[in-house]
Amino acid sequence: MGQKLKITGWVAAGAVAGVLTTVSLQTVARGSLAPLPLEELQQLAAVFGMVKSDYVEPVDEKKLISDAISGMVAGLDPHSQYFDKKSFKEFREGTTGRFVGVGIEISQEDGLIKVVSPIEGSPAFRAGLKPNDLITKIDDTAVRGLSLNEAVKRMRGEANTKVLLTIFRKDESRTFPVTITREEIRTQSVRGKMLEPGYGWIRLSQFQERTVDDFVKKVEDLYKEDPNLKGLVLDLRNDPGGLLDAAVAVSSAFLPENVTVVTTDGQLPESKSVYKAAPEFYQRRSGSDPLRNLPAALKNVPLVVLVNEGSASASEIVAGALQDHKRAVVMGSQTFGKGSVQTVRPLGPDTGLKITTARYYTPSGTSIQAKGIVPNVLVDESAEGSPFAALRMREADLEKHLASGQGPETKDPEREKARDEARKRLEEEAKKPPQDRKTPEFGSDKDFPLMQALNRLKGQPVLVSKTQVIVENKDEKKEN
Repeated sequence: MGQKLKITGWVAAGAVAGVLTTVSLQTVARGSLAPLPLEELQQLAAVFGMVKSDYVEPVDEKKLISDAISGMVAGLDPHSQYFDKKSFKEFREGTTGRFVGVGIEISQEDGLIKVVSPIEGSPAFRAGLKPNDLITKIDDTAVRGLSLNEAVKRMRGEANTKVLLTIFRKDESRTFPVTITREEIRTQSVRGKMLEPGYGWIRLSQFQERTVDDFVKKVEDLYKEDPNLKGLVLDLRNDPGGLLDAAVAVSSAFLPENVTVVTTDGQLPESKSVYKAAPEFYQRRSGSDPLRNLPAALKNVPLVVLVNEGSASASEIVAGALQDHKRAVVMGSQTFGKGSVQTVRPLGPDTGLKITTARYYTPSGTSIQAKGIVPNVLVDESAEGSPFAALRMREADLEKHLASGQGPETKDPEREKARDEARKRLEEEAKKPPQDRKTPEFGSDKDFPLMQALNRLKGQPVLVSKTQVIVENKDEKKEN
């Protein structure tokens, strides 16, 4: 653990601003740089001078340098990135789970923005917004035609500023304006409930700073509701990742003490690390063990982990650890396959560099880079199958993605054919009325994979997928 304690800051694994990543923040100065290629640097300086003096119109010097750095880093792999002031701020917001806005979880429906849920205690919650409300305008801008990200940007802003939302409430057949004052919001990354007596469900949507505390509270609430819990579903579907210490903590909640959760390996000494199920590997620097009050029964409760193609990075770490130690049955679809580590180093007070420094491995020594976690039981999204799964982007689809380091990748020639068929089905689906093409909400009694997970816990028959194909990647285990 000595090397890891030299790494200042935090470690993260996940998706921030649309980029799936595993990240450790370091402010450690590099003591031994490789010799600089002077001739190539002279060429770079010459090009800079030519652009500065010869381009048709004046060019900002800072922008030239920023663009040069961005291009240099972007050529490495999909996850290395230069952060300018704006993107660095967004990155930090994504990992802390804090932002300034109105406080609603949203999705898109029929070209409008749908309120999935107002965050409890938020300005939107206090203003009376309800699930299924449709936002038709943000200030004077019509929502139809905006992307989800564009709508989010318009609703966010500075604290104590106002935004006017026009709401259409379907069940009341009325449209009305709501003026909301923005404030700092803490997102909720943990949900949960009793599915039926004896069986609980906990969903993690991202691994953030508050996730472990919220996870512990939700577990305690379930055990208070039913002290004789007979089974639990840990739902990691569409969880893009987040903080690595949170992933190690959640894994440790279910695993025996001191077993390996995940290992990392790279060129730097601090990249060669082993994270175990023990407090020193996940507790914050000034805090106590956040898992200390968990019920002892949690270590042995029958457990199913639900994953899909949207489960990436930190969620793959948890699924891989629980699967390798045979602590849980993993069900669903093959995961995204994000198995590399990026280190974020500040370049100044408000800029930074994120660069790939290691691969991570499951406890058995397997790299899941460009492959993912293969569930023990393959389950489709619905009783009719997973008709649009082929359209989902995976790590192996990303240009310049890092190889697993454990053998050559194999390409499935049938995948493009499956994608073409899925595109046609999606076009047909889009022609249906909105009410006929809604995806059941996670956690509802119409959530097909969740119902199959419940069946597994109860020892009842499970409708296993007959159509899913595993994306193979002829890997051999890492030599330790």
